[in-house]
Amino acid sequence: MTSSAIDWPTAERQAAFDQWLAALTGTWGLQPQTLAAASADASFRRYLRVSGARAGQPCTFIVMDAPPPQEDVRPFVRIAGLIRQAGLHAPEVLACDEVNGFLLLEDLGGQLFLKMLQSQPATGPGSLADTLMRSALDALVRFQCGVPAAELAPYDEAVLRRELELFPQWCVQQEFGITWTSQEHKQWERVCRLLIDSALAQPVVAVHRDWMPRNLMVTEPGPGILDFQDALAGPITYDFASLLRDAFLSWEEEQEIDWAVRGWDTARKAGLPVAEDFGEFWRQLEWMGLQRHLKVLGIFCRLKHRDGKPAYVEDLPRFFAYATKVALRYRELAPLLKLLEPLSGRQVASGFTF
Repeated sequence: MTSSAIDWPTAERQAAFDQWLAALTGTWGLQPQTLAAASADASFRRYLRVSGARAGQPCTFIVMDAPPPQEDVRPFVRIAGLIRQAGLHAPEVLACDEVNGFLLLEDLGGQLFLKMLQSQPATGPGSLADTLMRSALDALVRFQCGVPAAELAPYDEAVLRRELELFPQWCVQQEFGITWTSQEHKQWERVCRLLIDSALAQPVVAVHRDWMPRNLMVTEPGPGILDFQDALAGPITYDFASLLRDAFLSWEEEQEIDWAVRGWDTARKAGLPVAEDFGEFWRQLEWMGLQRHLKVLGIFCRLKHRDGKPAYVEDLPRFFAYATKVALRYRELAPLLKLLEPLSGRQVASGFTF
Protein backbone atom coordinates (compact mmCIF):
# COMPACT_ATOMS: atom_id res chain seq x y z
CA MET A 1 0.00 0.00 0.00
CA THR A 2 1.15 3.53 -0.73
CA SER A 3 0.16 7.05 0.27
CA SER A 4 -1.33 7.73 -3.18
CA ALA A 5 -4.48 9.25 -1.66
CA ILE A 6 -2.36 12.07 -0.19
CA ASP A 7 -1.14 15.00 -2.28
CA TRP A 8 2.65 15.18 -2.46
CA PRO A 9 4.78 18.00 -3.87
CA THR A 10 7.05 15.52 -5.66
CA ALA A 11 7.11 11.83 -6.48
CA GLU A 12 10.47 11.60 -4.72
CA ARG A 13 9.02 12.82 -1.42
CA GLN A 14 6.12 10.41 -1.69
CA ALA A 15 8.52 7.53 -2.34
CA ALA A 16 10.65 8.48 0.68
CA PHE A 17 7.54 8.61 2.85
CA ASP A 18 6.19 5.28 1.63
CA GLN A 19 9.53 3.61 2.28
CA TRP A 20 9.71 5.07 5.81
CA LEU A 21 6.12 4.12 6.64
CA ALA A 22 6.55 0.59 5.30
CA ALA A 23 9.45 0.02 7.70
CA LEU A 24 7.17 0.93 10.64
CA THR A 25 4.10 -1.00 9.56
CA GLY A 26 4.97 -4.25 11.32
CA THR A 27 5.91 -2.58 14.61
CA TRP A 28 2.80 -0.43 14.89
CA GLY A 29 0.31 -2.36 12.76
CA LEU A 30 -0.04 0.62 10.46
CA GLN A 31 -2.67 0.60 7.72
CA PRO A 32 -1.39 2.99 5.03
CA GLN A 33 -4.73 2.85 3.18
CA THR A 34 -6.29 4.77 6.13
CA LEU A 35 -3.98 7.77 5.79
CA ALA A 36 -5.96 11.01 5.81
CA ALA A 37 -5.29 14.67 6.47
CA ALA A 38 -5.55 15.54 10.17
CA SER A 39 -4.60 19.23 10.20
CA ALA A 40 -2.23 21.84 8.85
CA ASP A 41 -0.77 24.96 10.40
CA ALA A 42 0.76 28.27 9.40
CA SER A 43 4.13 26.65 8.71
CA PHE A 44 5.11 24.18 6.01
CA ARG A 45 4.26 21.28 8.32
CA ARG A 46 1.17 19.14 7.93
CA TYR A 47 -0.30 16.28 9.91
CA LEU A 48 -1.80 13.00 8.75
CA ARG A 49 -3.77 10.43 10.74
CA VAL A 50 -3.27 6.69 10.22
CA SER A 51 -4.81 3.65 11.87
CA GLY A 52 -2.68 1.06 13.61
CA ALA A 53 -2.29 -0.80 16.89
CA ARG A 54 -0.38 -0.38 20.13
CA ALA A 55 0.02 -3.01 22.83
CA GLY A 56 -2.40 -5.13 20.85
CA GLN A 57 -5.14 -2.50 20.88
CA PRO A 58 -6.44 -0.66 17.80
CA CYS A 59 -5.60 3.04 17.81
CA THR A 60 -4.64 5.90 15.54
CA PHE A 61 -1.34 7.71 15.15
CA ILE A 62 -0.34 11.11 13.83
CA VAL A 63 2.30 11.50 11.14
CA MET A 64 4.11 14.83 10.89
CA ASP A 65 5.25 15.73 7.39
CA ALA A 66 7.83 18.51 7.79
CA PRO A 67 9.71 18.97 4.51
CA PRO A 68 13.35 20.06 4.69
CA PRO A 69 14.83 22.59 4.26
CA GLN A 70 11.78 24.65 5.31
CA GLU A 71 11.27 22.61 8.50
CA ASP A 72 13.51 20.79 10.97
CA VAL A 73 11.93 18.12 13.18
CA ARG A 74 14.80 17.96 15.66
CA PRO A 75 13.61 20.85 17.89
CA PHE A 76 10.16 19.24 18.09
CA VAL A 77 11.65 15.92 19.18
CA ARG A 78 13.97 17.49 21.74
CA ILE A 79 11.42 19.84 23.30
CA ALA A 80 8.73 17.15 23.36
CA GLY A 81 11.15 15.19 25.53
CA LEU A 82 11.68 18.14 27.88
CA ILE A 83 7.95 18.67 28.26
CA ARG A 84 7.29 15.01 28.98
CA GLN A 85 10.15 14.96 31.50
CA ALA A 86 8.38 17.84 33.27
CA GLY A 87 5.33 15.60 33.72
CA LEU A 88 3.26 17.34 31.06
CA HIS A 89 1.53 15.77 28.09
CA ALA A 90 3.31 16.39 24.83
CA PRO A 91 2.76 13.73 22.15
CA GLU A 92 5.18 10.85 22.44
CA VAL A 93 7.56 10.59 19.49
CA LEU A 94 7.42 6.94 18.38
CA ALA A 95 9.59 7.09 15.25
CA CYS A 96 11.67 9.78 13.60
CA ASP A 97 13.30 10.32 10.20
CA GLU A 98 15.30 13.50 10.79
CA VAL A 99 16.75 13.60 7.29
CA ASN A 100 13.42 13.55 5.45
CA GLY A 101 11.32 15.24 8.13
CA PHE A 102 8.85 12.50 9.08
CA LEU A 103 7.64 11.73 12.62
CA LEU A 104 5.24 9.11 13.94
CA LEU A 105 3.48 10.55 16.99
CA GLU A 106 0.99 9.62 19.66
CA ASP A 107 -2.48 10.82 18.62
CA LEU A 108 -3.86 13.22 21.24
CA GLY A 109 -7.33 13.12 19.67
CA GLY A 110 -9.46 15.90 18.26
CA GLN A 111 -10.80 17.90 21.22
CA LEU A 112 -9.05 21.25 20.92
CA PHE A 113 -9.61 23.77 23.70
CA LEU A 114 -10.34 26.34 20.97
CA LYS A 115 -13.26 24.45 19.45
CA MET A 116 -14.78 23.78 22.85
CA LEU A 117 -14.42 27.39 23.94
CA GLN A 118 -15.97 28.63 20.72
CA SER A 119 -18.91 26.27 21.14
CA GLN A 120 -19.52 27.22 24.78
CA PRO A 121 -18.17 30.76 25.32
CA ALA A 122 -19.95 31.52 28.63
CA THR A 123 -17.34 32.33 31.29
CA GLY A 124 -19.12 32.18 34.65
CA PRO A 125 -17.76 30.18 37.59
CA GLY A 126 -18.00 26.48 36.84
CA SER A 127 -18.47 27.06 33.12
CA LEU A 128 -16.57 25.01 30.57
CA ALA A 129 -14.57 28.09 29.55
CA ASP A 130 -13.56 28.82 33.13
CA THR A 131 -12.58 25.18 33.69
CA LEU A 132 -10.49 25.00 30.53
CA MET A 133 -8.76 28.33 31.05
CA ARG A 134 -7.90 27.50 34.65
CA SER A 135 -6.50 24.19 33.45
CA ALA A 136 -4.43 26.04 30.84
CA LEU A 137 -3.08 28.46 33.46
CA ASP A 138 -2.20 25.71 35.91
CA ALA A 139 -0.44 23.72 33.18
CA LEU A 140 1.45 26.85 32.10
CA VAL A 141 2.82 27.31 35.61
CA ARG A 142 3.91 23.66 35.62
CA PHE A 143 5.51 24.22 32.20
CA GLN A 144 7.45 27.23 33.49
CA CYS A 145 8.51 25.36 36.62
CA GLY A 146 9.40 22.08 34.93
CA VAL A 147 10.88 22.81 31.52
CA PRO A 148 14.48 23.98 32.03
CA ALA A 149 15.03 27.37 30.44
CA ALA A 150 18.76 26.63 30.32
CA GLU A 151 18.03 23.94 27.71
CA LEU A 152 16.46 26.48 25.33
CA ALA A 153 17.88 29.18 23.08
CA PRO A 154 17.46 32.74 24.43
CA TYR A 155 14.53 34.96 23.50
CA ASP A 156 16.99 37.83 23.25
CA GLU A 157 16.94 41.32 21.77
CA ALA A 158 17.82 40.07 18.31
CA VAL A 159 14.78 37.76 18.24
CA LEU A 160 12.44 40.37 19.73
CA ARG A 161 13.53 42.98 17.21
CA ARG A 162 13.35 40.58 14.29
CA GLU A 163 9.78 39.75 15.25
CA LEU A 164 8.78 43.40 15.58
CA GLU A 165 10.19 44.22 12.16
CA LEU A 166 7.64 41.87 10.59
CA PHE A 167 5.01 44.53 11.24
CA PRO A 168 6.42 47.37 9.10
CA GLN A 169 7.69 45.01 6.43
CA TRP A 170 4.62 42.84 5.85
CA CYS A 171 1.67 44.66 7.39
CA VAL A 172 2.46 48.33 6.77
CA GLN A 173 4.24 48.01 3.44
CA GLN A 174 2.93 44.83 1.82
CA GLU A 175 -0.65 44.70 3.08
CA PHE A 176 -1.46 48.43 3.21
CA GLY A 177 1.08 49.87 0.76
CA ILE A 178 2.22 52.57 3.19
CA THR A 179 5.76 53.94 3.41
CA TRP A 180 6.65 55.60 6.69
CA THR A 181 8.39 58.96 6.87
CA SER A 182 11.67 59.31 8.75
CA GLN A 183 9.72 60.77 11.69
CA GLU A 184 7.37 57.80 11.73
CA HIS A 185 10.34 55.44 11.68
CA LYS A 186 11.73 57.25 14.74
CA GLN A 187 8.39 56.88 16.53
CA TRP A 188 8.39 53.18 15.71
CA GLU A 189 11.93 52.76 16.99
CA ARG A 190 11.04 54.45 20.30
CA VAL A 191 8.09 52.09 20.79
CA CYS A 192 10.22 49.08 19.89
CA ARG A 193 12.87 50.14 22.40
CA LEU A 194 10.28 50.35 25.18
CA LEU A 195 8.79 46.95 24.38
CA ILE A 196 12.15 45.23 24.05
CA ASP A 197 13.48 46.73 27.28
CA SER A 198 10.32 45.68 29.13
CA ALA A 199 10.62 42.13 27.83
CA LEU A 200 14.32 41.82 28.63
CA ALA A 201 13.79 43.16 32.17
CA GLN A 202 11.50 40.25 33.06
CA PRO A 203 12.60 37.01 34.73
CA VAL A 204 13.49 34.28 32.25
CA VAL A 205 11.56 30.99 32.02
CA ALA A 206 10.74 28.47 29.33
CA VAL A 207 8.44 30.16 26.80
CA HIS A 208 6.20 28.01 24.59
CA ARG A 209 5.50 31.05 22.33
CA ASP A 210 2.01 29.92 21.29
CA TRP A 211 0.37 28.84 24.54
CA MET A 212 -3.19 29.31 23.38
CA PRO A 213 -6.40 27.26 23.08
CA ARG A 214 -5.59 26.22 19.51
CA ASN A 215 -2.52 24.37 20.81
CA LEU A 216 -4.06 22.76 23.90
CA MET A 217 -6.14 19.59 23.81
CA VAL A 218 -8.49 17.82 26.16
CA THR A 219 -6.56 14.64 27.00
CA GLU A 220 -5.90 12.34 29.93
CA PRO A 221 -3.69 13.44 31.53
CA GLY A 222 -4.30 16.93 30.30
CA PRO A 223 -3.99 19.23 28.72
CA GLY A 224 -2.25 17.85 25.66
CA ILE A 225 0.31 20.37 24.39
CA LEU A 226 1.02 21.03 20.71
CA ASP A 227 3.17 23.31 18.52
CA PHE A 228 6.00 23.77 21.01
CA GLN A 229 8.97 23.37 18.66
CA ASP A 230 9.81 27.10 18.69
CA ALA A 231 10.12 27.32 22.50
CA LEU A 232 12.76 29.71 23.84
CA ALA A 233 14.01 30.97 27.20
CA GLY A 234 12.40 34.36 27.70
CA PRO A 235 9.99 36.72 29.47
CA ILE A 236 7.78 35.16 32.12
CA THR A 237 4.60 36.97 31.00
CA TYR A 238 4.80 35.96 27.34
CA ASP A 239 2.71 32.80 27.49
CA PHE A 240 0.20 34.41 29.84
CA ALA A 241 -0.34 37.09 27.19
CA SER A 242 -0.66 34.44 24.47
CA LEU A 243 -3.39 32.66 26.41
CA LEU A 244 -5.42 35.63 27.60
CA ARG A 245 -5.30 37.67 24.38
CA ASP A 246 -5.66 34.92 21.87
CA ALA A 247 -5.34 34.97 18.11
CA PHE A 248 -8.73 33.40 17.46
CA LEU A 249 -11.06 34.40 20.30
CA SER A 250 -11.26 37.27 22.76
CA TRP A 251 -12.57 37.88 26.26
CA GLU A 252 -13.93 40.85 28.17
CA GLU A 253 -11.09 42.58 29.99
CA GLU A 254 -12.66 41.91 33.38
CA GLN A 255 -12.41 38.20 32.60
CA GLU A 256 -8.84 38.54 31.33
CA ILE A 257 -7.83 40.17 34.61
CA ASP A 258 -9.64 37.55 36.68
CA TRP A 259 -7.73 34.74 34.97
CA ALA A 260 -4.49 36.74 35.06
CA VAL A 261 -4.81 37.15 38.83
CA ARG A 262 -5.29 33.41 39.19
CA GLY A 263 -2.27 32.66 37.03
CA TRP A 264 -0.12 35.22 38.83
CA ASP A 265 -1.13 33.87 42.26
CA THR A 266 -0.53 30.26 41.19
CA ALA A 267 2.89 31.21 39.83
CA ARG A 268 3.83 33.00 43.08
CA LYS A 269 2.80 30.00 45.17
CA ALA A 270 4.86 27.74 42.89
CA GLY A 271 7.95 29.89 43.53
CA LEU A 272 8.17 31.47 40.09
CA PRO A 273 9.74 34.97 40.02
CA VAL A 274 6.69 36.93 38.92
CA ALA A 275 6.38 40.59 39.96
CA GLU A 276 5.39 41.02 43.62
CA ASP A 277 2.74 43.56 42.66
CA PHE A 278 -0.04 42.33 40.37
CA GLY A 279 -0.34 45.78 38.78
CA GLU A 280 3.24 45.53 37.54
CA PHE A 281 2.68 41.95 36.36
CA TRP A 282 -0.35 43.14 34.38
CA ARG A 283 1.63 46.00 32.80
CA GLN A 284 4.39 43.59 31.82
CA LEU A 285 1.79 41.23 30.36
CA GLU A 286 0.13 43.99 28.34
CA TRP A 287 3.42 45.29 26.94
CA MET A 288 4.56 41.76 26.17
CA GLY A 289 1.24 41.09 24.49
CA LEU A 290 1.66 44.22 22.38
CA GLN A 291 5.03 43.00 21.12
CA ARG A 292 3.40 39.68 20.24
CA HIS A 293 0.39 41.26 18.53
CA LEU A 294 2.52 43.53 16.36
CA LYS A 295 4.54 40.46 15.37
CA VAL A 296 1.38 38.49 14.56
CA LEU A 297 0.02 41.34 12.43
CA GLY A 298 3.18 40.99 10.37
CA ILE A 299 3.08 37.19 10.29
CA PHE A 300 -0.55 37.02 9.18
CA CYS A 301 0.15 39.44 6.34
CA ARG A 302 3.24 37.45 5.38
CA LEU A 303 1.14 34.30 5.26
CA LYS A 304 -1.08 36.03 2.72
CA HIS A 305 1.53 37.68 0.53
CA ARG A 306 4.40 35.17 0.70
CA ASP A 307 2.77 31.85 1.48
CA GLY A 308 -0.57 32.10 -0.30
CA LYS A 309 -2.69 31.73 2.87
CA PRO A 310 -5.01 34.76 2.78
CA ALA A 311 -7.51 33.58 5.42
CA TYR A 312 -5.30 34.72 8.29
CA VAL A 313 -5.75 38.42 7.50
CA GLU A 314 -9.42 38.12 8.44
CA ASP A 315 -8.24 38.30 12.06
CA LEU A 316 -6.25 41.54 11.63
CA PRO A 317 -8.99 43.67 13.28
CA ARG A 318 -8.67 41.61 16.46
CA PHE A 319 -4.97 42.41 16.69
CA PHE A 320 -5.40 46.06 15.84
CA ALA A 321 -7.92 46.21 18.67
CA TYR A 322 -5.52 44.57 21.12
CA ALA A 323 -2.68 46.88 20.09
CA THR A 324 -4.82 50.00 20.21
CA LYS A 325 -6.18 49.23 23.66
CA VAL A 326 -2.69 48.96 25.11
CA ALA A 327 -1.32 51.99 23.25
CA LEU A 328 -4.22 54.09 24.55
CA ARG A 329 -3.65 53.00 28.13
CA TYR A 330 0.05 53.84 28.51
CA ARG A 331 1.31 57.32 27.78
CA GLU A 332 4.73 56.06 26.73
CA LEU A 333 3.16 53.99 23.97
CA ALA A 334 0.90 56.74 22.58
CA PRO A 335 3.11 57.38 19.50
CA LEU A 336 2.09 53.97 18.23
CA LEU A 337 -1.49 55.16 17.78
CA LYS A 338 -0.50 57.47 14.93
CA LEU A 339 1.13 54.55 13.15
CA LEU A 340 -1.85 52.26 13.63
CA GLU A 341 -4.59 54.69 12.65
CA PRO A 342 -3.92 54.76 8.88
CA LEU A 343 -4.12 50.96 8.85
CA SER A 344 -7.31 50.39 10.79
CA GLY A 345 -9.04 53.74 10.57
CA ARG A 346 -11.99 54.54 12.77
CA GLN A 347 -11.54 51.43 14.91
CA VAL A 348 -8.23 52.76 16.17
CA ALA A 349 -9.45 56.34 16.53
CA SER A 350 -12.36 55.27 18.70
CA GLY A 351 -10.35 52.82 20.79
CA PHE A 352 -12.26 49.85 19.40
CA THR A 353 -12.67 47.00 21.88
CA PHE A 354 -14.57 43.73 21.83
